[in-house]
Amino acid sequence: MKNKNKVRRVVAIVVALVVGGGVGYLGAMVGGDMAKTVPASVMTLLALLFIPTFFFVIAVHEAGHAWVGVRMNFDFRTYVVGPFLWDKQPDGWKFTWNKNINISGGLVICIPTGTDNLAKRFSWYAAGGPLASLLLAGVAFGFSFIPDFLALGWPVFTYSMKMLAFLSAVIFVVTVLPLHMGGFSSDGARVLRFVRGGDIARFDVLMLKVVSSSMAGVRPRDFNQAELNEAYALGEKLQSPMAVYIRYFLYAAALDRNELDEAERHLSNYVQAADEVPEGLRGGVWLEAAYFYAVVRNALPKAEENFALYKPSALTPLAVEYATRAAMAKLKGSGEEFESWIAKAEQALPAMMDKGLMQLVRERIVGMKAEA
Repeated sequence: MKNKNKVRRVVAIVVALVVGGGVGYLGAMVGGDMAKTVPASVMTLLALLFIPTFFFVIAVHEAGHAWVGVRMNFDFRTYVVGPFLWDKQPDGWKFTWNKNINISGGLVICIPTGTDNLAKRFSWYAAGGPLASLLLAGVAFGFSFIPDFLALGWPVFTYSMKMLAFLSAVIFVVTVLPLHMGGFSSDGARVLRFVRGGDIARFDVLMLKVVSSSMAGVRPRDFNQAELNEAYALGEKLQSPMAVYIRYFLYAAALDRNELDEAERHLSNYVQAADEVPEGLRGGVWLEAAYFYAVVRNALPKAEENFALYKPSALTPLAVEYATRAAMAKLKGSGEEFESWIAKAEQALPAMMDKGLMQLVRERIVGMKAEA
């Protein structure tokens, strides 16, 4: 199974390189031809329209996921496009600026309600984005043939429609291909696994349930423990590269229940599987271990030992890093340093992608401040 996973990674990388190269070549060819025939003023306007057009393409793709999710009886909770973020609160939808670069490419969070036909519902939910992109590409391409006199003689309209169609087609192709890279799966890969059914589909369903619930604000202690245990057993059976994350969720759930010995056991299993975590995310494993021993166990040597292995990346939560640094400063008796890091931890909390874990981290920060 591990050899198969390695082969799949290699194939995914090769396919991604081929697709990326093909898209880049096509884009350069089209752009080069346009530069020869299109007036400079129109090219300038198209360049200015590129970023808004790209965000619009992403918005439609994510809206496709959201619309299908609602149709599949999912609870639509979060919608992110670039710097724009809408979040569903108890009193309605609220807009805020997205300051988290990790999700600036677009994100929709929908939580499944009920347990009927989850694999089928998740497959349609995953397919919603690529289908919306394909539809947009077709519509924009059709509009690009509108005669100039109907477009009021404005040639930029025709070319902007072609650009819109091209970008949406690229997003469709990239997301519909069944690729697995860096611990993440494309929409097409998810659909394929759900359609195949069996243990793989069941594991994906359980994984998506816990991830989407946690990101939407469900605390780790409120996870379905039976489903977590089932996911862990399936992950080990399938030797899935995603199984390592179930170890993390088991740890977080036990920690949130204040079952510290059990949490430490799950943390140890998580650390032992650190090599299975993609390099860009691996720093989070050592950061979590440092956090546990500094904030929870007050064990400075073990905290420092793990923190020394931590390498920051764009995907590690800064609030956890700052809380860990604050706890270690507190254990060293450095009050001024503690105050500085704890203030930074509080400021970084809203940027955490995992809103369920954020509540647990916030409680620990409040507790550390009370003890200081």
